[in-house]
Amino acid sequence: MSDAFRELLKKVGSGVHTGKNLSREEAAAATRMMLLQEATPAQIGAFMIAHRIKRPTSEELAGMLDAYDQLGPKLQPWGMGNGKDSSTMPSFSQPVTVLGTPYDGRSRTAPVTPLTALILAAAGVPVLMHGGDCMPTKYGVPLVEIWQGLGVDFSKLTLFQVQQLLETTGLGFIYLPQHFPQAHQLVPYRDQLGKRPPAATLELVWCPYAGNAHIVAGYVHPPTEDRFRHTFEFRGTTNFTLVKGLEGSCDLPRDRTAIIAVSQPGSSSNFERILLHPRDYGFAGAEVPLDSTSQLLAQMQDVLQGKSSELMLAAIWNGGFYLWRCGVCPDLPTGLAKAQALFLGGNAAQKLQEVSDAIASMQLVASP
Repeated sequence: MSDAFRELLKKVGSGVHTGKNLSREEAAAATRMMLLQEATPAQIGAFMIAHRIKRPTSEELAGMLDAYDQLGPKLQPWGMGNGKDSSTMPSFSQPVTVLGTPYDGRSRTAPVTPLTALILAAAGVPVLMHGGDCMPTKYGVPLVEIWQGLGVDFSKLTLFQVQQLLETTGLGFIYLPQHFPQAHQLVPYRDQLGKRPPAATLELVWCPYAGNAHIVAGYVHPPTEDRFRHTFEFRGTTNFTLVKGLEGSCDLPRDRTAIIAVSQPGSSSNFERILLHPRDYGFAGAEVPLDSTSQLLAQMQDVLQGKSSELMLAAIWNGGFYLWRCGVCPDLPTGLAKAQALFLGGNAAQKLQEVSDAIASMQLVASP
């Protein structure tokens, strides 16, 4: 048993009247001890549920992210994947957009995040995603499974290969079981506790990239936005987009006003809140239901082939917004028009094929 961890557990688990918040350093230490299994299973489970009931503060989330930075994978801005000298070669011309979505997936509405990633990459915006397999507590469809159904399997790549893939195609995926096993070994606790632990919150804003990054994260409950913004202040993160999205993802809704917070360094509040009404742009409509993974994949293939559908409208709505937000287009109408052109022109489908071919080439080289 870890006596040091027990003292931290006592602080967060002592109840409303005597419990205390952890400092950033204490939260980092507790997270490290859990990731390294220095705490016992009983201590880890107790900490997770006590911390969830208490609710993590922004300072605690910053400390937990510090531990993820220390122990987790980090892709580099340039050179690790292709042997080039990072001191003399430029980085990406655009910040890497890191799309943070709930690791326990989607169960009610059809996700368009992979389509958004393809649109951005096709337009020259590098995109990095991260996640694991089907996971408690929702057991929804995870991103990695959708990619596999589209013919792209990120799960067998080494971290070195993910670095190469990001550099050559502008698209990468950090796969938890393969690239961050210390965090993956904590997943069973989610099932045993039956509740999302605070780690499920920090994953939304985790950035496994060491260079210039644009962090995009979704949330469900409005207080989460405020918590994330203050976490970014502790961490010095100045480029972010926070979306009250579908099932807590970064997918913009079409059946209601999209509530978005975007970073505005130098302003009095350091952020601006944007309210986007889909009807003002001709994109209002019911959300596409997620009936089955096979049906979702067929619908996505139709979108990539340029076929009109409700999912196509959702993909254009999201792709257009992120093209505008990432600076590719000067305004939202231009972004929407460009997203539509990239789908109808086959550019998104070409990017998917490019990524698939790159992975196949890597696996061919790696095979004996």
